[in-house]
Amino acid sequence: QVQLVESGGGLMQPGESLRLSCAASGIGFSMNSMGWYRQAPGKQRELVARITSTSNTFYADSVKGRFTISRDNTKKMMYLHMNSLKPEDTAVYYCNVQVSPGVWPGPYWGQGTQVTVSS
Repeated sequence: QVQLVESGGGLMQPGESLRLSCAASGIGFSMNSMGWYRQAPGKQRELVARITSTSNTFYADSVKGRFTISRDNTKKMMYLHMNSLKPEDTAVYYCNVQVSPGVWPGPYWGQGTQVTVSS
């Protein structure tokens, strides 16, 4: 059974940094592309960043240059390093795994971790 568990969220001030973690189980992991999504109140869930099995990355324009996605295949962990946080980054952040080539998002979601950016 696939399980994704996010952690690391919190209440932050604008300009601060935060690292989110995603622990995966029930999948091979090293051959799977992984992604971070987020959902703000009243908005649709949106892609934040993706990372392939070979660590190629893709970022949404809104976070490019501020966020960095990474993975540790030996630990089956994925990370999202968030710098220069803005109030508009406030959302629940979710981990996702691609299980079918070319299909995003995949069918499995974690419970999410809340990130709130406010002065």
